Amino acid sequence: MLDTLRRIVQEVNSAADLKSALDLMPARVRDAMGTEVCSIYLLDAAGQRYVLMASEGLRREAIGRASLGLTEGLVGQVGQRAEPLNLEDAFRHPKFLYLAETGEDPFHAFLGVPVMHHGRVLGVLVVQQRDARRFDQGEEAFLVTLSAQLSAAVAKARASGALESLGSQAGLPKIYDGALGASGAAIGTAVLLFPPADLAAVPDRPAADVEAEVALLEAALMRVRSDVRALSERARGRLGAEEQALFEVYLRMLDKHALAGEIASKIREGQWAQGALRMVIEAHVRNFELMDDEYLRERAADVRDLGRRVLAELQSRNRLARDYPADAILIGEEITPTMLIEVPQGCVRGIASSVGSRNSHMAIVARAMGIPTVVGVQSLPLKQLDGQELIVDGFRGRVIAHASADLRQQFEQLIAEERSLQAGLERLRELPAQTLDGHRIQVQVNTGLLTDISRSLERGAEGVGLYRTEIPFMMRDRFPAEEEQRQIYREQLQAFAPHAVTMRTLDIGGDKGLPYFPIHEDNPFLGWRGIRVMLDHPELFMVQVRAMLKASQGLDNLRILLPMVTSVFEVEEAQYLIHRAWMELREEGFDVSLPAVGVMIEVPAAVYQAQALAQRVDFLSVGTNDLTQYLLAVDRNNQQVADLYDSFHPAVLQALMHVVEAAHEEGKPVSVCGEMAGEPASAVLLMAMGFEALSMNAANLLRVKAAIRQVALSSARQLLQEVLGMDSGEVIAAHVDLHLKRAGLADLLQYRRSV
Repeated sequence: MLDTLRRIVQEVNSAADLKSALDLMPARVRDAMGTEVCSIYLLDAAGQRYVLMASEGLRREAIGRASLGLTEGLVGQVGQRAEPLNLEDAFRHPKFLYLAETGEDPFHAFLGVPVMHHGRVLGVLVVQQRDARRFDQGEEAFLVTLSAQLSAAVAKARASGALESLGSQAGLPKIYDGALGASGAAIGTAVLLFPPADLAAVPDRPAADVEAEVALLEAALMRVRSDVRALSERARGRLGAEEQALFEVYLRMLDKHALAGEIASKIREGQWAQGALRMVIEAHVRNFELMDDEYLRERAADVRDLGRRVLAELQSRNRLARDYPADAILIGEEITPTMLIEVPQGCVRGIASSVGSRNSHMAIVARAMGIPTVVGVQSLPLKQLDGQELIVDGFRGRVIAHASADLRQQFEQLIAEERSLQAGLERLRELPAQTLDGHRIQVQVNTGLLTDISRSLERGAEGVGLYRTEIPFMMRDRFPAEEEQRQIYREQLQAFAPHAVTMRTLDIGGDKGLPYFPIHEDNPFLGWRGIRVMLDHPELFMVQVRAMLKASQGLDNLRILLPMVTSVFEVEEAQYLIHRAWMELREEGFDVSLPAVGVMIEVPAAVYQAQALAQRVDFLSVGTNDLTQYLLAVDRNNQQVADLYDSFHPAVLQALMHVVEAAHEEGKPVSVCGEMAGEPASAVLLMAMGFEALSMNAANLLRVKAAIRQVALSSARQLLQEVLGMDSGEVIAAHVDLHLKRAGLADLLQYRRSV
């Protein structure tokens, strides 16, 4: 039974789409269990009825037509109870409901198990038999296991809109839900970005010139055959006869009567060379993986390897300078900041990725650039959407394809309203962030890119509250030298002088990696990151600090910020190195001042040592992104728990209050440089707590300034006292929204707007 289960699971997982999985599973299950009927009922798009989507044993014409309400029949009973129902004679059960169109009259024995994903029932898997009998525990366990496998395919199809398409009308809008990464809305043409030599990421594209694509393929195959022969020669004498024969297998597989011929056929059917290669390789890999013989199953890896080799050759010769449309919507499984920066400036209207979260590095960079972004759009059909018109709804976190004319018009109107609002806010650029009753707070920007400078200055930034030094490191294939760093830092310091520029020392690890300095850990967010890496590599830390100090000569507007601090010892060790770098430069003849040094409060340990840390440094700055993650034990990049990430959680607000009180007790300034600072609703609360400065992405600066200028500090403090007595983040967020709407700030609550 175990082998049978494994084979069925492999087939379901290897199915090209949900329809293929639904076509094969009932027949496989019926045969494996020796029953006469196996059927799959799935919830419709509205979530109101269970529709018969596949069956072996019931009438074929009932598929897609027969359905039951949420509480109707035995299927509804399984769905309501969310647990298996095993009946010797289904007709005697009070919930039995006869569906004449299915032809289920002869079948008495009934076993139904729920198809569940993340605690939600998506459907019901049923087997039936003529004889009145109760299915045994082994059979029940077998069906439960298969339903768990089916649930992943159903959830994937539901998220991508493919489930609705099985029974829906063509041409209707397809909506793919994700998480908002950067607010705003955009309409444009999808451009799929995919890493080189990644077969799974290659999109479907029509061949512009079939013969040219075939020629590209043949040239790539010739080079791969030559490489394989060269490898065979180098391996001769070092490998046994069996291993040496692998190269001959590779060459035979590349023959025109094998893989090469199939790929060429796909091209002649209209597919470009890389897409044709992907189709053929994936099909052969699936076939090998489904074979019973272990040796043959292992050959799937050989096919994959060959596919990657051919793809690498195709890409090396076919990677022309890409023409990006003026209204590009970048889509991809994972879009990195470097991918984003490589696209010509001004071309990108929006971004949508199938992985990531609101606080992933790419989303942070997108917010800095003011690009509407949706992340974590699971099962976004990337290959099918390339070149299609898409709507990125960064207000509600969704992507829309095949939008109707009416829906498109509504989004065009929303985009126009946003532009109008932004234009209206421009008048605040030179005005201070001052409340109605005269309280002044600094509004600063988080930067990391040269393009941030002009945008930040245009919006009246009063300095830089967080300069992410890791971004220039990510743009290179090696650690930048001291002079390279000095030039980069000098541009930032000069652009914002005389305002202060707070430069965070290199903060890598967690979700921020360098390709030339990989950090592989099972739990990177609790691992080697931030100040821990720098103190373990003082040579890197010293070079960076020296570059910062040199860059500040004659400007004296540098502040240094230490990330991921968990103890007083780390601060003291870092301060020693900073002082040493300063002394070295003084001895070398550089007239540089010793800058203010601060600590980022990002982890609970720093919260509870805030006063001790404040005694040793010049200022504190709270990174609310990581602090929220660590306080709530929620991986901010994990879409499974994204709903639990809540900056308004009472524990987060209490921690912020504790940090402010500790800093003020020591007479030290304290600011916020996390995403909370850039949302008008949370910015008002932070101001009321006593934070002297808020640092955010330039795109949000004028909104926050507008919110502060339209409230009184006394009113904000009253609001703060009200929410501190609440025990739910959702209730707090709703209460703050209501308060700001009454103050006439509804338009500023951008993350609540949409069509």
